[in-house]
Amino acid sequence: MTARTIGLAGTGVIGSGWAVRVLARGHDVVAWDPAAGAEERLRAAVERAWPSATRLGLFGGAATDRLRWAGTPEEVAESADFVQESAPEDETVKQPLLRRLDAAADPATPIASSSSGLVPSRLAEELSHPHRFLIGHPFNPVYLLPLVEVVPGEATSDEAVAAAVAHYDDLVMRPLVVRNEIEGYLSDRLQEALWRENLHLVNGGVATTAELDDAIVYGPGLRWAAMGTNLTFHLAGGDGGMRHMLSQFGPALKLPWTRLVAPELTDDLVEAMAAGCEEQAAGRSVAELEQQRDDCLLAVMRALRAVGVGAGRLMAEREARILAAGAAAAARPWTPGAEISAPLDLYSTVVEPDWVDYNGHMTEWAFLTAFGWASDALFRHIGIDEAYRAGGHSYYTVETHISHLREASVGEPLRVTTQVLGSDAKRLHIFHTMYRDGEPLCTGEQMLVHVDTGAGRSAPLLAGPAAAVAAIAEVHASMPKPPQAGRRMGIVTSN
Repeated sequence: MTARTIGLAGTGVIGSGWAVRVLARGHDVVAWDPAAGAEERLRAAVERAWPSATRLGLFGGAATDRLRWAGTPEEVAESADFVQESAPEDETVKQPLLRRLDAAADPATPIASSSSGLVPSRLAEELSHPHRFLIGHPFNPVYLLPLVEVVPGEATSDEAVAAAVAHYDDLVMRPLVVRNEIEGYLSDRLQEALWRENLHLVNGGVATTAELDDAIVYGPGLRWAAMGTNLTFHLAGGDGGMRHMLSQFGPALKLPWTRLVAPELTDDLVEAMAAGCEEQAAGRSVAELEQQRDDCLLAVMRALRAVGVGAGRLMAEREARILAAGAAAAARPWTPGAEISAPLDLYSTVVEPDWVDYNGHMTEWAFLTAFGWASDALFRHIGIDEAYRAGGHSYYTVETHISHLREASVGEPLRVTTQVLGSDAKRLHIFHTMYRDGEPLCTGEQMLVHVDTGAGRSAPLLAGPAAAVAAIAEVHASMPKPPQAGRRMGIVTSN
């Protein structure tokens, strides 16, 4: 789609998430919220989330200054190509706001509510144009999680559903159309069942909140990122699939393993839940936990990108659309008199899932990353570690040359050897060779300068590392110079 203006009515946690998602897509946002200080909070929330959105990938034209604040919901509706309402989950709050939006927007402009469980037909009861209204239920954080449940009401037209699906697809989301109007929709009903059992287990003193979270985080939660409950249980049935699984484990459904009726929220249960979660947070602020959550989600999605599953498939698609639109632990530290190998063999790894591109091959930045870890292994070997850096000294890379010989794919083992080509008091010239099963894969040549990080300028290497570098350089001086070392890039033409 071409550049559009998306209207947001309500700018709390969900509304601000929509703002980030839309701005990252390169569209304009016009937003309104009646709360005092709402504009300042929205702009601050966008700035906090922007680094995570940037890591996910920005489209051409994406910018935080494309956010405009409106004085009324009517101003939002009049200037938007699509309106997303994100008011509190209360019919008495949503219905009057939706009537104002409906009265001001062009009849062809879709209006969606971010409701997480209210029935769309009830919300649309007093709208003049109910045909263009539906639910667009996202998941927090909206700017990262791709799922959005599209729930039409009884009066919603097929054209409005199609327009909403196209809109969310344009934001690189997974629009899941809920074909039957039902309270809570699909995902929240599943989450609610797990949540109620969680409360029962805490209420009965069976487990703590941390134990229950670990039961998901370290087990089924990892599977759910790639496949849902049904496909997971289908696999549990072996060759017979779900049919065998139900035949074998179906009788267990009659056992009292779960209690889907929610327990009474007594003061003791509320306190147990709150205290358990506060203990898990261990003093971390909500902002810190949000950042950790974002980092984890990005890591999972990047891992899934390589196999094209679930959110990973959409991450790969996002990268493609953006393009279309515009150590292992370091080896033992060197000690005087220790035997020095020629070359050094300090770093091994495997090709990580997020190191490959859309061709299934290890991408250029990943080679540089691996060579960077190999350099770090060398640093640690010669005595440049956290304590050394904390003292205000470190090596900085000033030039790197990479030569690609062969391709690598996910999971393949890599080994990097390192040769010291030369050194002096401030400079270190090294050469890495990457192998896959003994076969040369890639080479990386680096020039590094030792710096005084506090002064911000080059400085002599300190005594311990200097002795290690000198000893290694002396041994490596007898090695032949690699043919790629010192090579310059260019196209040779003959007369």
